[in-house]
Formats: sequence, C-alpha cells, structure tokens
Amino acid sequence: MLYREAGEFKSTYQADQAILTIRQDRWFMWALLAVAFVLIPLVSSEYWLGTIMLPFLILALAALGLNVLTGYAGQLSLGTGGFMATGAFAAYKLATAFPELNILIVILMSGAITAGVGLLFGLPSLRIKGFYLAVATLASQFFLIWMFNKFGWFTNYSASGVISAPPMAVFGDNFVTGPYATAEAKYLFTLTLVVLFALMTKNLVRSNIGREWMAVRDMDIAAEIIGIKMLPTKLKAFAYSSFLCGIAGALWAFVYTGSVEPLAFDVNRSFQILFMIIIGGLGSIMGAFLGSAFIVLLPIFLSNAPHWVGLNIPVDLISHIEFMVFGALIIFFLIVEPHGLARLWQLLKEKLRLWPFPY
Repeated sequence: MLYREAGEFKSTYQADQAILTIRQDRWFMWALLAVAFVLIPLVSSEYWLGTIMLPFLILALAALGLNVLTGYAGQLSLGTGGFMATGAFAAYKLATAFPELNILIVILMSGAITAGVGLLFGLPSLRIKGFYLAVATLASQFFLIWMFNKFGWFTNYSASGVISAPPMAVFGDNFVTGPYATAEAKYLFTLTLVVLFALMTKNLVRSNIGREWMAVRDMDIAAEIIGIKMLPTKLKAFAYSSFLCGIAGALWAFVYTGSVEPLAFDVNRSFQILFMIIIGGLGSIMGAFLGSAFIVLLPIFLSNAPHWVGLNIPVDLISHIEFMVFGALIIFFLIVEPHGLARLWQLLKEKLRLWPFPY
C-alpha cells in the first residue's frame, strides 16, 4: 500500500516527464545518494573505498557505455577494453604534455579522443551487424592494444612500457591521483563523475536520439523506412559509448591503479564488461550498476565465505572453486531471468504496487 501511484497528481508537463514520477522512487534515490556520498566515506575503511568501491564504480561506468551501444542501439561490441585503453593513454599523454590542465579537462578530453576512435571503428556497422560486427570490434580490441605496446610514443618511450599517472588535483591541494590522494577523495571524485554521467545517459536515452537507437535495435529495416538514418544513428551510439568507456579507462589508470599499462585492458576486460550488462540487464541504466556489483563483489564473497564458516581450504583450490561457482551462478541467472537483475528489480517493484492484493 505504501508504493503506489494513487494520489500523486501532476499539474505540469515537466512533472509528468520526470525521470522518477513516483514519490517513493525519488525518496529511495535521494536516500541512496546520501548513503553513497555521506555514509560510505564515513564508515568504510581505506581498503573498501580503494579496492572495492572504486573498481565497482569505474566498471559500472564502462558497462554503462557498452549498454548504450549494445543494450539500447543493438550493436554488439567486444572492443570495450581497447576503448578503455585509448582513454587511459590519451589521458596520460594530455597530462604529461599539458601539466597545467585540470584533471577534469584531461578526463573529458580523453573521452572525446576515445569517441573519435569509436567513430572510426563504428563505420563498418553500416554494412555488417550481429556476430560479424562483434568480430570487427574484437579486431579493434587487438589492434589498439598492439598499437599501445608497439609504439613507444604512447608511453613517452618508457623502457618498461608501464608508466605512472602524475599527481593531479581537482582544485587546490585536493589531489585525486598520485601518492598524495586519499581514498576518500578518489572515491568521491569517481562517484560524482559516475552519477553525473549516469544521469546524462538516462536523459539521453529518453530523448529523440535514444528513441532512434531503440528503433534501430528492435528492427533496423523498419527504422530506416520511417526515416531514421542508419549511419548517423549508429555512429552516435559508437561515439557516446566510446566516450564513456574512455573516461572509465582514464579513471581506472589515474584514480584506481595509478599506472597506465595495456595489459589492464586486454580482451578479458572486454568480456568482463560484456558479462556485466548481460547479467545486469540489457537496455537498463540500473543494469550496468547491478552487473558491476555482481561481477566485482561476488568473487570477494566467494573467496572469504570458507573462512567465515571455519573451513580451511587452500588458496589455489578456493580460486578454482570460485571460477566454478561464479560460472554456475551466471548460467543460473541467465536461465531464470535472461533479462538480467534489472528485470528482477522491476518485477519486485510491480509486486509491491499490488501488495497486499492477490496477483
């Protein structure tokens, strides 16, 4: 009875077109933001903020970018890791070539450079689709990683090929990269960017561009018949998706690891992010966050669960059991709910609207 639209009246078009039209949804979102911005930095340790929350947020942003391309526009991509690497190396070159630039400008410009690379590799999407497009984007993954390894210019001719991100501050002495940055500063900086880009993406998919993406995803021939231009629509999806992935790569290299290396963005990273949107839910903003939480937190739970119940299992055996249980749970979720965890959350909300009446 508490979660119901009854009694909520809208007197303006703006209120009727709001992202969250039900009062309880708005309360829940404000409470969630309060927990994320205030409670978690106060009660969490440096380990939780730097080792668990940071990769969760950064991978959620990358999954959000891939979800725009695959979930909303229907273009399958396996080159997410390569686009993240492009953002990381672009941020490094900008930060070292122009040290006076603010880190926000560096990250946004690295995203813009990655968007240009995404446009280039999105050109074949006009002629090929489905599995063949996935193979083409997989080729971009291998090509980009090979290029960053092959040409020393991207690493400023470092002998090891691994370079460290320079210390950078948002304003004043508030460093978010380098040895002077605190875990709280890194977390709040990353959280702010992820929340802003999630809000921007949510509004974008509700706009004309988002509706064009979904029309192409559902039936591209019908979309072209009603006047939607295929190439610009698909290239917009590739550009915006690569933009978000590039920003995620820059955050991963500068804020999380503090080093820029191609091995961190190999093909396994691309598959990891693809699994995130499949498990979380294709075509869902929340699905990117749920899938990221599932992929990041579940291995930590599985590795610590034997110790909680008093079992002394060798570390190598725990690692193998972790992979087995992890794969079994993925298969289970795909069989039980192929539309992902976001669909389960939607079903729960629908049942709360009907409670306590029978279904």
